[in-house]
Amino acid sequence: MKPSQKGLRRIINANRYSFRGLVAALRSEAAFRQECALLIIIVPTLLFVQTGLIAKLLLIITYGIVLITELLNSAIEAVVDRIGPDFHELSGKAKDIASAAVFISILLMLITWVSILFLAPS
Repeated sequence: MKPSQKGLRRIINANRYSFRGLVAALRSEAAFRQECALLIIIVPTLLFVQTGLIAKLLLIITYGIVLITELLNSAIEAVVDRIGPDFHELSGKAKDIASAAVFISILLMLITWVSILFLAPS
């Protein structure tokens, strides 16, 4: 185990590890790449949507929740795969539950987007 770091060095290392995780997800996770590509298209499009700042922030935040959940799902899958290639009921359960979390985050995002963009009064 590494000796604990303090102060600015700890913050720098934490950011480096986080960036390394993002790069790993972009390289190895197709779903995360697709969601990031869609985000690159969607965010500039929001500039042209006639809605308030709070609504736009809600749209971006719910999309961010999808990205965060996808990252956690990928981490759980990596840990389960690291344990071994043999099928185990608990391994399948962990992967299925993580996938369900992604599904729920996508539903939440879709409900928010449809409500704001199509159902809310302008």
